[in-house]
Amino acid sequence: MSFLNKIQSKLKSNINEEWHVLNDMSQLDEVDEKSKDGLVVLFKHSVTCGISAGAKHRIESEWENLDTPISFYYLDLLAYRPISNAIADRYQVIHQSPQIIVIKDGVAVYDTSHHKISMSDLNDALARVV
Repeated sequence: MSFLNKIQSKLKSNINEEWHVLNDMSQLDEVDEKSKDGLVVLFKHSVTCGISAGAKHRIESEWENLDTPISFYYLDLLAYRPISNAIADRYQVIHQSPQIIVIKDGVAVYDTSHHKISMSDLNDALARVV
């Protein structure tokens, strides 16, 4: 396996192992249900944006630093723009990319975007909403 294929394989496995991939509108109901028992993070990602790639990397490289059990959902917003629009409407947040939205009891309790996305900032926010 070439070096590039190994990297691509590792990136794909990270998404599949750590992220629940959002690719169907009905999954937003699943998010709401899960958020009744614990926190859910939605990560809206633009696969063509370097800032978004950096934010995703910062989160993935610090999984072990997560202080709170949480479910992470990943949305490729270029492929699933209608879901991104539905997230903005449902949770009353302004669309941004990249963007992290924390859902608790079906309500957005925190959101941030761009360079503010990091595990340490996420941990601080989660400590305030738990």
